[in-house]
Amino acid sequence: MKKAVIAFLLAGSLGLAACSQKTADSAANTADAAAADVNATAADAIADVNAAAADAAATAGNAVDAAGEAAANATDAAANAVENAAH
Repeated sequence: MKKAVIAFLLAGSLGLAACSQKTADSAANTADAAAADVNATAADAIADVNAAAADAAATAGNAVDAAGEAAANATDAAANAVENAAH
């Protein structure tokens, strides 16, 4: 009887050890997947920020160009007014 109980307890202990390893493996896989998701999300965020910065730079460049054209037009208009006043 003692041998049967010892064998039963030993088999149960081995079964629990196997379950613990499966649980540990599952937890490690879950952590790896979460880390991969975080890395992918961070890469997407960086790409979005870079695209927004590029768009902002292009918009600022366009505004500078428009201001330069407006200044040139104003200069031309003033020169024309002076010329017309002289005649």
